[in-house]
Amino acid sequence: MGPFARAGLAGVVSCGVLFTAVLIGRPDDTGTSTSNAKDEQPQPGPYVALGDSYTSGPKIPRQSGTPAGCDRSDHNYPAVVARQLGVTAADFRDVSCSGATITDLTAPQKTSNGTNPAQLSALSTRTRLVTLGIGGNDIGFGSTVTKCVTMGPMYRAIGSGRLFSDDAPCKKQYVDGGTDEVAQKIQTAGRKLSAALAEIERRAPKARVYVVGYPAILPAEGKGCGRELPLAPGDATYLHDKGKQLNTMLRGQSEAAGATYVDTYSPSVGHDACSAEKTRWIEPLRPSSPAAAVHPNAHGEKGMADAVLRAIGD
Repeated sequence: MGPFARAGLAGVVSCGVLFTAVLIGRPDDTGTSTSNAKDEQPQPGPYVALGDSYTSGPKIPRQSGTPAGCDRSDHNYPAVVARQLGVTAADFRDVSCSGATITDLTAPQKTSNGTNPAQLSALSTRTRLVTLGIGGNDIGFGSTVTKCVTMGPMYRAIGSGRLFSDDAPCKKQYVDGGTDEVAQKIQTAGRKLSAALAEIERRAPKARVYVVGYPAILPAEGKGCGRELPLAPGDATYLHDKGKQLNTMLRGQSEAAGATYVDTYSPSVGHDACSAEKTRWIEPLRPSSPAAAVHPNAHGEKGMADAVLRAIGD
């Protein structure tokens, strides 16, 4: 999800915020469908995919689409969802783009190779399905992870907590007394997301919205991945907690907008960047599978697609 958007340490976690909105049908407060045309005649498409690099799938084969700087894969979760639902190529548009922020939904986004039009311009009154993965770049999560990873080796060099009691040197860069800079950015992103969801509803009034959160990047135990993702224990816990707070915001905003939140975190537990090479959904700093650093690989995109499809089925 910008830091979330690009491969390598400089773009270590774009997320890519991943949140995904799937506009197909919107339940009422009782969990039952409201009686209008979009509920009575659900359709798998037209389908528009919106979002950042956790949606686009940088470096996952095969890269396709324009502009090339958006780093879209034909095995990202929108592509998997479209194939599973039987959406035709003519009814599927993936306009997700690495580095995207919520602002890039309504304004053109310049990339290293081309300009992506405002993503919401792909929506219309015909749209029935939309996925949206956004928010991580708005809170600067990639740069935060980058800074914390850079400070990890220093923590080990001074004794890994044996000489100094501080096990979260990076956290101090963001928390001053009772003020948490990242938490404040999450709140600001929430207000922007609320406006974006209202605009999606205006442009695609026949669509329903499913907002899908980000998968687990780090284990809950508060540890890094050694040389692959070196973090001081307290910093690993801090980053894990900020990721969960971001998902909590996404859930709250989706429910406030009358959408359904889709949890990708729970099914990803045990598949984080610190897990075994064959089972991980998120790649570490030195990817072992074709994917950007600290981004989903093809297994992760498939897992996210499964979560979206389960929500649609429910």
